[in-house]
Amino acid sequence: MKSALIVRHVPYEGCAGYRAPVEAAGYVIDRIDVTDPAFATADLTAPNLLIVMGGPMGVYDVAENPWIPGEIASLSRRLAADLPTLGICLGAQMMAAALGANVYKGSGGCEIGFAPIDLADPDSPLRHVAGVPVLHWHGDTFDLPEGAELLATTARYRQGFRRGSNLLALQFHAEMGEDARFEAWLDYLDCPNHRGELTEEYRTLGPAAVRAGQAMIAEWLAGLRV
Repeated sequence: MKSALIVRHVPYEGCAGYRAPVEAAGYVIDRIDVTDPAFATADLTAPNLLIVMGGPMGVYDVAENPWIPGEIASLSRRLAADLPTLGICLGAQMMAAALGANVYKGSGGCEIGFAPIDLADPDSPLRHVAGVPVLHWHGDTFDLPEGAELLATTARYRQGFRRGSNLLALQFHAEMGEDARFEAWLDYLDCPNHRGELTEEYRTLGPAAVRAGQAMIAEWLAGLRV
């Protein structure tokens, strides 16, 4: 059996809707939290597939999160070996940093809520989410790493890139739309009215976003070169 390791930066940001296509592709999933003492010595090059999830911190928040430099260093070794890797939101920013690109606070402010993305490459696996409102929850952005292909944008930020067939980074959250842990995300909001709007969007738009996201991940996994 093939192994997949999920790196979680906070417990409430797991692979959610992406779990189904990963398991359907024959992977046995394991998880590790960055707060686990074992994470400091974890070999991120070992699993057949690595999935690096999101979190509320930034790549530059090293003082509060001393595990960040070690994660980036370990991730850079994996990416240098072109081993199959998927990054979501913070995970995508971690991949950008590990590939030598700058990650920083975006000048467009926080992008939160459901909205479609604009495809830069209509033939990539992201074609499955074309025209589908997906969840955005970020205020940081990144420069495009050298050798990477931009896959999608919104009016504010880059939304995805790939390098070859094996490295895929997604800023948006098409995995989220049916996971009850979204309640923990809402706790970060200061505006009760915005919380209500997001709850309704999650209920009405979330399921379609997840179906599209699952098709996207299934196609990407099928195209891996290992």
